[in-house]
Amino acid sequence: MSALLAQLRRFRDNRGLMADLRCALVREKRHRAWPALGRLNVDVTDENAAVVSGLFATHPEETHHGNFGATCRTIQSHRGESVSRDKEARITPTERRFQHLLAAEPGEELHKRVTRFVLLAKSQGVPVNFVQLEKDLTNWSDRVRAEWAGAFWTPAMATAEESGAEEAL
Repeated sequence: MSALLAQLRRFRDNRGLMADLRCALVREKRHRAWPALGRLNVDVTDENAAVVSGLFATHPEETHHGNFGATCRTIQSHRGESVSRDKEARITPTERRFQHLLAAEPGEELHKRVTRFVLLAKSQGVPVNFVQLEKDLTNWSDRVRAEWAGAFWTPAMATAEESGAEEAL
């Protein structure tokens, strides 16, 4: 288990601290998150930890199953966007957004795209595996992209992930 997530869970009901942590997601307000990050023993220069903290503060519903690709697939399912196996079918808006996420460069671009998906997860009541998300953001690579893509587009794998995510609700 991640030490950061353990701390976040411990302070989950501290509304003031959570409000300060949400500031980590907005460039002009990041300085307001630094004292809160310090209380969590997070280096204020660790952008990935700061973003995960801000995302948890925004949407603390979590699961321990799957990666962020599985989360995005569940979001797509909850939005009622069906994935057609017809070669002529258009991709769904969530698929397009997910493609942009996979193409994102590490750092601010990736963080913004992940933040948008976590906000969608919140609006759809979909939990997020923050432990895995923290690891994946820290180790962002083609391997992580492929794992997320596999969880999003592999039908058999996705069905198992969606049922696991729904059980976590």
